[in-house]
Amino acid sequence: MQLKFVPVKEGQLVQRQIAGFDSVMYWNINDIQTCANASADEANYACVSDHSSCFDTSYLPGYACACDHGYMGNPYVLAGCSRYDIAIGLGVGFGLLLLGLSAMFIRRRWRRDIQKKLRRKCFAKNHGLLLEQLISSSEDASERTKIFTLEELEQATNNFDHTRILGRGGHGMVYKGILSDQHVVAIKKSKVIEQVEIEQFINEVVILSQINHRNVVKLYGCCLETEVPLLVYDFVPNGSLFEILHSGPSNGFTLSWDGCLRIAAQAAGALYYLHSAASISVFHRDVKSSNILLDANYTAKVADFGASRLVHIDQTHVTTHVQGTFGYLDPEYFRTGHLTEKSDVYSFGVMLLELLLRRKPVFTGESGLAQSLSCYFLAEMQKRPIREIVAAQVREEATEEEIFSVASLAEKCLRIEGEERPTMKEVDMSLQVLHKKRSMSSHVTRENGIAEAGVSSHSANGVDPVTANNQRCYSLEREFISSASLPR
Repeated sequence: MQLKFVPVKEGQLVQRQIAGFDSVMYWNINDIQTCANASADEANYACVSDHSSCFDTSYLPGYACACDHGYMGNPYVLAGCSRYDIAIGLGVGFGLLLLGLSAMFIRRRWRRDIQKKLRRKCFAKNHGLLLEQLISSSEDASERTKIFTLEELEQATNNFDHTRILGRGGHGMVYKGILSDQHVVAIKKSKVIEQVEIEQFINEVVILSQINHRNVVKLYGCCLETEVPLLVYDFVPNGSLFEILHSGPSNGFTLSWDGCLRIAAQAAGALYYLHSAASISVFHRDVKSSNILLDANYTAKVADFGASRLVHIDQTHVTTHVQGTFGYLDPEYFRTGHLTEKSDVYSFGVMLLELLLRRKPVFTGESGLAQSLSCYFLAEMQKRPIREIVAAQVREEATEEEIFSVASLAEKCLRIEGEERPTMKEVDMSLQVLHKKRSMSSHVTRENGIAEAGVSSHSANGVDPVTANNQRCYSLEREFISSASLPR
């Protein structure tokens, strides 16, 4: 139905039929005044809009207002009449805005659908269903390992903001994340998209989901919705052993010799567990100081199992493409391609040298050329006493016995033939004994200090405190050696 508005007498509506219109409503302003005398009364003149005109009504006495030709709107209000093109422009603009918003909504929804499809595709390509089955098949693994969505990890890292980066490597970055339950985690994100790298990530998830040891970094979960899976670990706040040993005085923290022995013993115990005491043997294949992380109490946590291999108990070795870090790589493994538990032993021996000499596994010698730490150590041992080779701090804090014992252990670990190297169990036992003896020695020293300050009950009973403590130390040492053969 079409409507046409025409002025009628004020306060009264009249409805008529006019050609071309179904219904018409009329009104007028005043039944006495005309345009001529109404326009003279500015206070009461009704045609107040610019581009409006007055006309005398023929159908009823009085006058009415209308917008000029080319304008439309309400002539009875200020600025009520506007050009047709402005009105049309506003209408078109509003229409375009609505169209644009609709297009954005449709595009966003389309992109979201595409992203969901890509995430599902990545999940399938990254063996997500298989991994879910592996994790769910083990009660321990299902309780410890969670499969995250990408959205959860983006929220935890503020969309992987650069301020959340904990460390950078040749293959990617590690971000600090805070999950919705306020659990702080480290998220490993690789920038490499080669299939072999993806397989290593999946390999690491499978291995760590089956491992439960106080000195192995805890895998909290993973995300398989990206081209390269993301690994989520418990956050380990104090960095790596490599950073503390080689960052220099600017770090503001120096690791004591007692701390070195403790960390070495903890790492050796974790590797022994992986080799012998786990449900299936694990060869780490990349043992190095940068993969020994330190928690809030500077407790060692062995990390980065991307290159590790699961080995059945009855296997002595596996044949693989040679992989590892230059300076730590077992020369026998490099030569034959046969990965054995002794390959980890060799790498651990290099790490012991880092603790003793406080040098990097590959360092710049006096000649200005790059030099292997293991080759340097073995050559120098033939020329001068070991005490002259170790770092100054080690000479100050360690006893002759401790320096000789650790240096001798490192030399055995670095032997060319794997058969001549000790097992990680033997390395673990040696370091545990050294650390226990040092701890007991410190305890004895403190007790002697108290006795000298006025406690004389030991002498009154005819018991020499030093002899008694030495006997106790020997007894504890023997007890520890006996218990070390039991499964951990």
